Amino acid sequence: MTDEAAFTSAMREALLEARLALAAGDVPIGAVVVMDGAIVARGHNEREARSDPTAHAEALALREAARKTGSWRLEGATLVVTLEPCPMCAGAAVAARVERVVFGAPDPKAGACGSLYNICADPRLNHEAEVVPGVLGEECGEMLRSFFAKRRKR
Repeated sequence: MTDEAAFTSAMREALLEARLALAAGDVPIGAVVVMDGAIVARGHNEREARSDPTAHAEALALREAARKTGSWRLEGATLVVTLEPCPMCAGAAVAARVERVVFGAPDPKAGACGSLYNICADPRLNHEAEVVPGVLGEECGEMLRSFFAKRRKR
């Protein structure tokens, strides 16, 4: 998975996952894991549903991918997520040895793939992942802005 059309297609699938989180009342963030051109795992925020602070879309998708492939080493995988991963999720991507992290909207308050930190490209760690920012960024960002605007009105 290396071309813009493939990134866009995978991000559209991640957006579908984000809508599932939105429908459940959670922050609308979705993720997919792509290996050999196919989606092997999906996830969306389930922190509210599970009462679990670690139930982020990326973490759930990475866990499912590891289960389905039978290995925690997701070498060659691309993690596609609607919002720039936080430190926990960027760290999970590095720990899983993903090849690439593609994200939609940047997260200036908690982003760990270039905005606030750059965990995926830290040479002090035992693995680095390529980062591709801004894929369908406006669409991803608008979903989040709308969610939080409605929450503030309550």
